Amino acid sequence: MTQHLRYLLLLCGPLLFIACQRPLFREKWLKEKAPEHFSVLFETSRGNFEADFTRQWSPLAVDRLYAQIQHGYYDHTLFYRVRPGYVAQFGGHDSLKQKRWNAVKIPDEPVLQANTRGAISFARSGKESRDNDLFINLRNNSPRLDTLVVKGVMGYPVLGKVTSGMDVVDSLYSGYGDRVFEQYELLMRDKQAFVERYPRLDSIRRLRLIRK
Repeated sequence: MTQHLRYLLLLCGPLLFIACQRPLFREKWLKEKAPEHFSVLFETSRGNFEADFTRQWSPLAVDRLYAQIQHGYYDHTLFYRVRPGYVAQFGGHDSLKQKRWNAVKIPDEPVLQANTRGAISFARSGKESRDNDLFINLRNNSPRLDTLVVKGVMGYPVLGKVTSGMDVVDSLYSGYGDRVFEQYELLMRDKQAFVERYPRLDSIRRLRLIRK
C-alpha cells in the first residue's frame, strides 16, 4: 500500500465524522465579497505552494472560490487529472457536497487574463458551469484556452496564479493520464473506491488563506 493511499484511507473515517458535524453548504456564504487580492497556501501530499488571486480578473468566480476556501471545500481533495505539459486539475468531491454548491450558479464572465503557465482557472463545460473544479496551467496554454468555445461559451477566465512552488505543481503524479479523468463519476459516487483504484494520486491536505 502506498503512502498516498494510506494517508487518504486513514482520513476517510475521521473526516466523515467531522463532516457530519459541519454544514455542507449555506447560501449566505456566497454573499461575502472576496478581498481585491488574497494569497493562499496549498498544503499538498507533494509539498506546499502558494498562489495569489485577484478579484478584478473574474469577480463572481473569485468570490465563489474565496467562500469555498474559507469553508474547507478543497481540503482533502485530489489532483485527479494531471496531464504533463498541459494542466493539473483538482476539486472533485463527493456528490452530495458538490450538488449543494452546484445549486448556486456562477454567471459567465469574459477572459481578462491569459492562461499562461501557473495561471489558475475554473474548469467549465458550457453556460454557467464553473462551480468547483479548477486547473493549474502547466505550460502557456494561451491563446487556446483563452478563446476555446465550448457549448457557446468562450474561454476559461483566470482567477489567480501560482507565485511560488511551481516545481511542486510540476511534480504531481501524472502516470494515470486521462484514464483517471474518465472515471470522474466513480470519484463522485465512491471516493474510497476511486482512491483504491488510483492510489498514487496526490491530494490537497488543506488550503489556507495567508495573512499578510
